[in-house]
Amino acid sequence: MTKKKESQPVKKAPPKIENRKARHDFHIDETYEAGIVLKGTEVKSIRDGKASLQESYAQIKLGEVWLVNMYIKPYEFGSYHNHEERRERKLLLNRKEIREMDKRISQKGFTLVPLKLYFKGGRVKILIGLARGKKKFDKREDIKEQDARREIDRRVKGSYSVNL
Repeated sequence: MTKKKESQPVKKAPPKIENRKARHDFHIDETYEAGIVLKGTEVKSIRDGKASLQESYAQIKLGEVWLVNMYIKPYEFGSYHNHEERRERKLLLNRKEIREMDKRISQKGFTLVPLKLYFKGGRVKILIGLARGKKKFDKREDIKEQDARREIDRRVKGSYSVNL
């Protein structure tokens, strides 16, 4: 007799939450991977993909890096211990990295922008970028380049044929 294989539930990959607008609005010079201090209900909401990095930024206060204005939806099955949606969250970085960031931020035009929130080895990590704001003409040039690349890809794709 043959044994039937039991169907196991399919594990879905934890979501990667990205701040796509940041790459459009800023020139990213350097990136840093940081840990983030979260509560249990916040981690569960992030696993469900219910978080947003839009309109959030990082700042340095008293030698520590804090993420400000990041939205994490309250967990549906949480109790009265649920978290606040837009509280400040501490980022975990090395002192050397924090000092380096602080020097660069003190220069005119630099800021810390969160780029991506993801899971790595069961822990939540955030990719933050040291960024300078783009001018309007820079954004237009980027859009022109993207359109040109798309047009080239369309033409190459349309003209390619295989004779069998």
